Amino acid sequence: MIKPQPTFTAATNNTPPTPATASTDQINKRGSNTPTTILSLDGDIICTIFAFLNMFDLVRCSLVCKFWNAILESRSLREYYEKKLLKNCSSSSEFTKKSLRVILREVGMEQHRLSLKCGVFHVDHWKGHSTMVSQCRMKMGTLVTGVGDKVIRVWSLDRYKCVEEYTIPDTLPLVDFDFDESKIVGLIGSRLCIWRRNGKRSVFPSLEGKFIKGSCMRYFDPEAMVGCDDGAVRVFDMYSRRCSQIIRMHSEPITCLCLSEDQLILSGSTSGNITISDPSSVQKVARLRSSDFRGIKTLCLKPSSQLLFAGSAVGYTYCWDMRTRKLLWNTRVSPNVVHSIQHMQNDKSTLAVGGIDGILRFVNQHDGNIVSSCIVENKLLSTYQSRHSGSIQRRKGKRLPDDTYLNIDDIPTNSRPSITCLAVGMKKIVTTHNTTRDIRLWKFKDNDTL
Repeated sequence: MIKPQPTFTAATNNTPPTPATASTDQINKRGSNTPTTILSLDGDIICTIFAFLNMFDLVRCSLVCKFWNAILESRSLREYYEKKLLKNCSSSSEFTKKSLRVILREVGMEQHRLSLKCGVFHVDHWKGHSTMVSQCRMKMGTLVTGVGDKVIRVWSLDRYKCVEEYTIPDTLPLVDFDFDESKIVGLIGSRLCIWRRNGKRSVFPSLEGKFIKGSCMRYFDPEAMVGCDDGAVRVFDMYSRRCSQIIRMHSEPITCLCLSEDQLILSGSTSGNITISDPSSVQKVARLRSSDFRGIKTLCLKPSSQLLFAGSAVGYTYCWDMRTRKLLWNTRVSPNVVHSIQHMQNDKSTLAVGGIDGILRFVNQHDGNIVSSCIVENKLLSTYQSRHSGSIQRRKGKRLPDDTYLNIDDIPTNSRPSITCLAVGMKKIVTTHNTTRDIRLWKFKDNDTL
């Protein structure tokens, strides 16, 4: 049976300019010899094409260009959104109060949530580094990997192509890194290194001024914060290349850092405590205590709701409200170390959790319950050779049964190599695996598209 497709009607002439009239104006400005493109089509025709797309694809289309965005702002398309999104609601007053951009963002986040919770998925993996790789960062679709060998690599996930590569100075191990659109900042031993995206590299401070061993680093232009084994955070100015502050936060070694939008520094330690400090006053703002005395391994702050998430050395995840400093929930999601916790910037529902047991878990942000657990099956779906990344294999993904007492020892270790780090994108997760040298891209698809 063919599923009936929604139809759109053009707005009447007494309404504000519609995509159809905008399209006509554009067409009249073109010469007769101009090659035919989709911009040459009438707005009503493009509306009809858009009618065959699901809501998530329409969100993507709205970001392509101003012309497409104008079509998606049309009255007929808004009516379609209203019917699709509010068919079970008695009133559309709440809908009409929201901007279309907000509506599209909510649609995208809902599709993202559903795909992680119950969608089908496959996993592409490749050997991204020659020896080991244990860290990854992803921003605006750009993936950066490193820690384990002597290079940092920047990847295009569309083609699995290494588009940039930066060499680490000899004899200095890379410990941690962060990046923005113009540079990569790395912690190498007890010094900092800046790789400019134009190829220039600088290392500081000098050998005489190097600090005690650092274990983690975060960068927020123009400053880099380094967590050290003496329990202090050292703040470096990227322009003067000097240590501007030393903030004593713990009596034990610092294991992880994160930064808030109002410049608060949050650090976890081997004692299981989390300290919040304000660099402007060099004062401890608060101390959060966990029940894990073997240490906090990872931190993730959600600025929009002021929620702080943490993962521990014995498999617990925690959530605190930063405004009240109150522990909202704690859940043991794994019998082993949790290495990484992340979420999408605007996602209000799901956390991705990875650790030493190699199972990718998705946790409800509101109560800490596990909503899904995923591994990779041995079944090979396809493989192909890339001159940029070598052999790339695609395997089928598998969701584990909803069983709190599942014995992970019954799951083959080759289906769940230890996850050392993860990064979250729209309907996708990137994980690194030190034991296999793999970079894995988990691609999810929601079963019920709007």
